[in-house]
Amino acid sequence: MNKEDMTLNVVALTKTVGSWIFNEVNRVNENNVEYKGVHNLVTYVDKTAEEMLISELKNLIPEAGFIAEEDDKLQKAKRFNWIVDPLDGTTNFIHKVPLYSISIALMDEEDVVLGVVHEINLKESFFAWKGGGAFLNDKPIRVADTSDLDQSLLATGFPYYDYNRLDEYMDLFKDMMKSSRGVRRLGSAAVDLAYVACGRFELFYEYGLNPWDVAAGAFIVQQAGGEISTFSGDDNYIFGKEIVASNGKIHKEFMKKLNVYFH
Repeated sequence: MNKEDMTLNVVALTKTVGSWIFNEVNRVNENNVEYKGVHNLVTYVDKTAEEMLISELKNLIPEAGFIAEEDDKLQKAKRFNWIVDPLDGTTNFIHKVPLYSISIALMDEEDVVLGVVHEINLKESFFAWKGGGAFLNDKPIRVADTSDLDQSLLATGFPYYDYNRLDEYMDLFKDMMKSSRGVRRLGSAAVDLAYVACGRFELFYEYGLNPWDVAAGAFIVQQAGGEISTFSGDDNYIFGKEIVASNGKIHKEFMKKLNVYFH
């Protein structure tokens, strides 16, 4: 498999489906919003976009399996598996807040080998393949060079269903407000990670995430020279429900503060 060609095919696919999603934004209303759980929303746009993506991804690698947000009946395969989020930022989309994305990663057994995050409103395609570096709309990107947490801009996400660690989270949030240039909450973990990869943020952290939220973006951060871990410092961030993604230079400083609140 030519990873570069495969990645560029996925980029083209996300652009096509992204344009369709963008054209649907004014057609969505509360009458066609469903609830998968408390504050966990889904629309026909999520479902149809996923069907469109999966149909084409099957053509790219017929033997590949899927880990996808909207269809838990899809089967995993032994070797190749696509990890697909057809609309990361559904709540933003429903409320017409212009920041939401498509996120697609490909795993070869246990390793991610390519990742694409397409932010639909600004038409920004972030992508990477293993060993090939990271790109934004065909231009190479690198993580920020900042080495001081106090000079860094951070991103996070607020839990919307798992409140078991909310007190610890809010204590860390208050600390970060005092210890950095600010903390942003955009509403799409995939975009947060892409923004770390291109240097807009120095660091992103969140818990309660799923593989389709982070697999592509985390891989792009790594290929752009960044560092990824769980809150515990291990590398189970795709399936471990928590992630810290940074430019690498402020990772240890942030982890020391995080470990004060998350043991």
